[in-house]
Amino acid sequence: MAEKGDSTRARILDEAMRIASRDGLEGLSIGALAAALPMSKSGLFAHFGSKSALQVATLEHAARTVRERAAPGARLAPGPERLTFILQTVMAWIDDPGLPGGCPITGACVEFDDREGPVRETLLRLQRDSHRKAAESFAEFAHPSQDPDQLAFEFRAITLAYHHASRLLREERAGDWARKALEALLARAQRPA
Repeated sequence: MAEKGDSTRARILDEAMRIASRDGLEGLSIGALAAALPMSKSGLFAHFGSKSALQVATLEHAARTVRERAAPGARLAPGPERLTFILQTVMAWIDDPGLPGGCPITGACVEFDDREGPVRETLLRLQRDSHRKAAESFAEFAHPSQDPDQLAFEFRAITLAYHHASRLLREERAGDWARKALEALLARAQRPA
């Protein structure tokens, strides 16, 4: 029975992610979700209890989904090959047709950057964790004089620039630009600072 409940929750959160991608987390409500799914508002409320809890669960589901897609990269050797795989995974995530507005986490960061509460706390945790993992990835191969936090910051800058160029500008060269920016970053990471 738990399997069916987990499957239902995953289906709900997949749809919530799609809505949040398109309309933002503020546009995500139990009512909007009920309208998109063959479920009642009361049935959805039983799963989440509040709009805030639904928003938090949606962010956590989005983060889990992108982590699962990036997981095969852990089998690659630390360094350029692994980080290139992660960038390609992130770009595919940003361009996923199931996410009509791009990454819902990126959108939520803009929506909630100056609001207090559980949604912002979740975003802080997810973003800090993502930064820490990227910094660890750089630390595994970068020259000891290079700052892994700086390299992780620049890696994030590449993904954010790609999101902007691909989604807003619909720039066909966005993928090439992102790959070239990563190549330059990876080359610099291995040189003395």
